[in-house]
Amino acid sequence: MSGLDETERRIEALLFAAAEPLSAADLARRLPEGADVGHALMALKARYAERGVNLICVADRWRMQTAADLAFLMTEERQEPRRLSKAAQETLAIIAYHQPATRAEIEAIRGVQASRGTLDLLLEIGLVRMRGRRRSPGRPITFATTDGFLEHYGLASLNDLPGAQEMKTLGLLGGDAPFNFSAPNPDAGAEDEDPLDDGDAPEFSRDYLGEDEQPRGGR
Repeated sequence: MSGLDETERRIEALLFAAAEPLSAADLARRLPEGADVGHALMALKARYAERGVNLICVADRWRMQTAADLAFLMTEERQEPRRLSKAAQETLAIIAYHQPATRAEIEAIRGVQASRGTLDLLLEIGLVRMRGRRRSPGRPITFATTDGFLEHYGLASLNDLPGAQEMKTLGLLGGDAPFNFSAPNPDAGAEDEDPLDDGDAPEFSRDYLGEDEQPRGGR
């Protein structure tokens, strides 16, 4: 058996046993020094392409999952994930496409003031994170998506974000979204931002956000 075949076997065993997706670096740490992890992963991906389980990469991490066309065979009952409100869907889509974004920028795009609960919910379920503080008056917190967002929607990276019609199909966007999309650029605001302080936490967002969603410019 060649060295590459043995590397594939070991990676296969690790991925089947893993409780969560593994990065190439995670795999390399468990393999002999010099193992060609990248080549082995590509070979395994091709080998499993037509099988009942596929090898996929999401957010730079690898996992085995049931082939999409066989999902109907799964009969295990699972808890239904919390459905996002229209406001949460639009807020999440804005952050995904315009990150890093402040609350004021989200409000300007949606045309309404953000409710306290909308961003809190997205933070709580791990789809959004606080990223930094904008270098502008008031030093507002900026928000960005998480690896959990990529995993939830099956995206390998932000560059794979779909267009408007596909976002509606994914449930990220309502049918009457009030804004235009632009290509995602998660590093667009990096030079205008400072890192979060140690004391910054999601509690700040609850103080920072308004109580109710209202049209901007009045109550």
